[in-house]
Amino acid sequence: MKPSSRKYREETGLASFYASRYDGRPTASGETFHNHLLTAAHPYLVFGTRVRVTNLQNHHSVVVRINDRGPFAKGRVIDLSQAAARRIEMIPLGLAQVKLEILE
Repeated sequence: MKPSSRKYREETGLASFYASRYDGRPTASGETFHNHLLTAAHPYLVFGTRVRVTNLQNHHSVVVRINDRGPFAKGRVIDLSQAAARRIEMIPLGLAQVKLEILE
């Protein structure tokens, strides 16, 4: 069962990031995706929700805005833009264990 977005405050799990080929494509919110912006995909958080994503290995964090649905790979909790993934230094590995905290 998915927690309601009102009660949900934190989640941990595996993060991935968008491949370059998705740059310029429409997102589920209707926006155009841009890998240089600090955005992300989440399965059910309301579009526009701001989330702090912290890499649990190095404790780097970034604030992203949810504007798409996903990830669709089992076991993943969020898909980040490449700009966001760079900020938390997960690009070389491709995946990272993260903590998500809803800010608004």
